[in-house]
Amino acid sequence: MTAESKSQRAYGFIRERIDDGRYVPGYRLVLGSIAGELDVSVVPVREAIRRLEAEGLVTFERNVGAQVALIKETEYLHTMQTLALVEGAATALSAPTLTAEQLARARAVNERMRRTLDDFEPHRFTELNLEFHAVLFEECPNPHILDLVHRGWNRMKVLRDSSFSFVPGRAHESVAEHERILELIEAGAPSLEVELTARAHRTATLDAVLAYQAEHKHPASA
Repeated sequence: MTAESKSQRAYGFIRERIDDGRYVPGYRLVLGSIAGELDVSVVPVREAIRRLEAEGLVTFERNVGAQVALIKETEYLHTMQTLALVEGAATALSAPTLTAEQLARARAVNERMRRTLDDFEPHRFTELNLEFHAVLFEECPNPHILDLVHRGWNRMKVLRDSSFSFVPGRAHESVAEHERILELIEAGAPSLEVELTARAHRTATLDAVLAYQAEHKHPASA
């Protein structure tokens, strides 16, 4: 196995555990232990850590070492605001090129999301949510905007499950908003209307989470 493939394997190993929640924010990444699990030296693990650090998923501090990035409220706010802008734009730019088959696929995914609501599983809902939106934004002809969308989603993967766990009611609203976006695209609505609707869909989740945090930080007096 080449050094590059060992590094890629280490990256995939760590990234999978961050994405599925086994490595939670603040989890210390002990290079020697990970290397032992993978039966490799610490060199490819260190390279994988550097790559994850560049993606914002891992931080490295002197006397602490590598750990899964802690999410600050302001970072969540800024990431969601940015994602709302770029994903809204990507969806609007993709809309004219989406086929009936692609829209049917998105609607089928949304229906699967609807079926998860009675026995809600945030992690599964998250996976389906990305699958739904990817159908709508992946055809974006502007590679720079699309890259920013991918970066935003990668950053949000650390937070997404906890977001819907905090505000499960948003999951119900989200499914309904998905249908509205699909209807606009199918009707050939103006690009700006599609963009603003997709943007509002994203910021509604942000608003719900911020409201939850405010309520639990400053509980109303009796």
